[in-house]
Amino acid sequence: MPNYNGVWSLSTQYQYNTDWQADNISPARAAATTAARGLFALGKSQSAPINPIDQINTVSEGNATDFGDLTAGRQQPGALSSATRGVFAGGYASAFTNIIDYVSMASAGDAIDFGNLAAVGEGVGALSSATRGVFGGGYFSGHVNVIQYITIANTGNTTDFGDLSVARSYLGGAGSPTRGIFGGGTTGSLSDVMDYITIASVGNATDFGNLSAATVGVEGASSATRALFAGGAADRQANSEYIEYVTIANTGNVTDFGDLTAGRQLISACSNSIRGIYAGGGASASNVIDFVVITTTGNASDFGDLTANAWEGAGCCSSHGGIA
Repeated sequence: MPNYNGVWSLSTQYQYNTDWQADNISPARAAATTAARGLFALGKSQSAPINPIDQINTVSEGNATDFGDLTAGRQQPGALSSATRGVFAGGYASAFTNIIDYVSMASAGDAIDFGNLAAVGEGVGALSSATRGVFGGGYFSGHVNVIQYITIANTGNTTDFGDLSVARSYLGGAGSPTRGIFGGGTTGSLSDVMDYITIASVGNATDFGNLSAATVGVEGASSATRALFAGGAADRQANSEYIEYVTIANTGNVTDFGDLTAGRQLISACSNSIRGIYAGGGASASNVIDFVVITTTGNASDFGDLTANAWEGAGCCSSHGGIA
């Protein structure tokens, strides 16, 4: 606060206090109030992989607009981000791919080559801190337990991190700045496993707890303290509307959060630390985008629409639980 002498009126004190708070805004408050950019690689139309990337302003509802294109159209990539870069890895087009490409979050444009996954495949789970991106599992001639990582600010191939507690693919990822959680997936049979890692270190994943039902294609979103897992194809129903959550710093099973606006699988997700946002998916491709407020519980609300009907895509955001 300014160091002025004399007697201040209440209105003057209020003005200076307000100005000081605005000038000295905390990083957490800045992340909550600025317009974070969310990106969705659309993945697949009704029948074929496609390369468009859509963008949204995560704090303001509305329809998505075009951001650019991936270096190659593909379905079921993994996506993660720092405040400055969005990274998309793996997937399937006419064959499984180990492509990693990236975009600058600050400006629209096409993706650029980043490097390669060590393990080729689609359906990798993805999560990140502000500096490190981690990919877990995936599918290539079988379900793999490989965890691999990148330094997001650099380019290059992935480095081995460790192993999942259970080999599986089509799993969701979410986390805080320190801990990452991988949830659900398939081992050939649907899985309810959640396991976790410490992002800044390397090593094998540890059991965290269980989803309420074995679910493949579940997607993760998070604040710095709470991780949400939503949608997918579950033992209980082919297109799940369930949203469930855990407290990241603890271990244990999920708690019910609410429902998506419609049950759907193969969705994309991103979060801005305040909102979890879910796009596309369904019994077949759709353009639905809906959102929840992560700190509360309740059903999702309509956000807007993607530029095209899509599923089997991936999402990331310039502000999320791992960055906070």
